[in-house]
Amino acid sequence: MLRALIYLLPLALTIYAFIDCLNTPEDEAKHLPKVAWVFIILLFWIVGPIVWLAAGKVRQGPAGGRTPSEWHRGHRTQWVAPDDNPEFLKGLKDDNKKDESLLKDWEADLRRREEEIKRREGSAGPEDPTPPPAS
Repeated sequence: MLRALIYLLPLALTIYAFIDCLNTPEDEAKHLPKVAWVFIILLFWIVGPIVWLAAGKVRQGPAGGRTPSEWHRGHRTQWVAPDDNPEFLKGLKDDNKKDESLLKDWEADLRRREEEIKRREGSAGPEDPTPPPAS
């Protein structure tokens, strides 16, 4: 049983470090690119995972609302809901103004095209839209 543990423990550590490395965003990997860390973890079977867990990733406490602690909930440093974030609301207003101006431009273009079609039809002469009488 002890022989199996000698192989299973490093294997479990390698799998954990590998998955942790893959789930870590690129900007949180320290010292090397994430791809290099993956190779280190897989090539250096015991040392690689330990080095990744010790120095490969930015370790920090949970941000804003990611902890169940009541103290942390009362002292959030980040916005939680979009409707509480003034920058997000300002962005929505800006997007709405852009959409409205784009819609006005489209409507004006549509009116121009409709008038152009009416002028063409008027200059081509009136055509009799009624079908000939059946005999």
